[in-house]
Amino acid sequence: MDTIFAQSSGSPPAGIAIVRVSGPAASAALEALAGAVPPPRRARRAWLRDGERNLLDDGLVLWFPGPNTATGEDLAEFHLHGGRAVIAAVERALGALDGLRCAEPGEFTRRAFANGRMDLAEAEGLADLLAAETELQRQSAIEMAGGSLSRQVEGWRERLLILSAQLEAVLDFEDEDDVGGLPGAFASDLEALRDELGRALDAPAAEMLREGFRVALAGPPNAGKSTLFNALVESEAAITAPQAGTTRDVLVRPVALGGVPFSFVDMAGLRDETGDVVEAIGIERAQAEIARADLVLWLGPEGAGPENAWEIDAQCDRRERSAKQAPRHRVSAITGENLSELKRALVEHARRAMPRPGETALNRRQRDLLAEALAALTDAARNTNLLLVGEGLRQARQAFDRLVGRASTEDVLDALFGRFCIGK
Repeated sequence: MDTIFAQSSGSPPAGIAIVRVSGPAASAALEALAGAVPPPRRARRAWLRDGERNLLDDGLVLWFPGPNTATGEDLAEFHLHGGRAVIAAVERALGALDGLRCAEPGEFTRRAFANGRMDLAEAEGLADLLAAETELQRQSAIEMAGGSLSRQVEGWRERLLILSAQLEAVLDFEDEDDVGGLPGAFASDLEALRDELGRALDAPAAEMLREGFRVALAGPPNAGKSTLFNALVESEAAITAPQAGTTRDVLVRPVALGGVPFSFVDMAGLRDETGDVVEAIGIERAQAEIARADLVLWLGPEGAGPENAWEIDAQCDRRERSAKQAPRHRVSAITGENLSELKRALVEHARRAMPRPGETALNRRQRDLLAEALAALTDAARNTNLLLVGEGLRQARQAFDRLVGRASTEDVLDALFGRFCIGK
């Protein structure tokens, strides 16, 4: 197996840069550049030199013998001054050594998975943690990376194995006089497992956490959508003008409010007829966004908005407007009146809809496999033929195994580990 190396710290320039080496030649890399292998897990100062004995840097080196390392392999780290030229020189020197090559994106984590240091659900959590931009995203990802879902799935799998063992005992020894039918608790235990899977599938999805709570601003032309949109995202992202129909296309801006990820959507004004082909396309796209949104802020005539939309009186600073009788919020994006109250209400509403800290948030792949397991258990519960019951339990167990990576196809692994940076 090749020995791989890559910078595993942030982009230079920085105070310190870490170049990590993993594989069977990691100790040889330390000897070649630092002159010796330090004691395990102890930092040692070293003058780093290339193959021609040119001085590269004055840094620290560490040695982690496998298999109890992050990747499950021999691992070395070079802690360098964080300038681009220093990092490049050390990487050139490593690349010149026999058996060493630059890592591919996600290859360190993929080796950790292959060597049993983490399962697939934990790797997905780590990918989300690296991409986290808000506090809610960080809390959810660190739970997943720490194995919360993996432990839950393992518990389900163990209970499933007990049920399978009970069933196999009946099938193997059904001709024996001292072996009766299925235990009385078999059906209730199976039902309890099905209920837990159903509750997990009903929980908020990870996509909402990753992509943000999607809020669409809707209403007729000149209702103040773009002005309010700019105020919510705190940027002049949308063009505003007195003329009707200024906004033609969908405009999406991600923003964090109170540690909660949002995606705010501005769109074309809605009206029944228009002679402008481009505006008509914009209206069609706006209607699609309304259907997709987690919440719609309705700035149009009172009562004319979509079901469950929030009625917003968006131009309360204008005396000549047609004021709403009972809006959820009266705001002015121009003066800022009541804008903070609207933001606070949005944060509270989104928090209730999103996964709570410590709550397992399943991504699409995980939900699909969990749904597959639930369907198999449902079939097993409905069957009276014990062979078919056993087949349902086996299919559910296979879905659990694929969920944590005991059985995974290469395309799934390529898609996941391709999300990581080279140093991970």
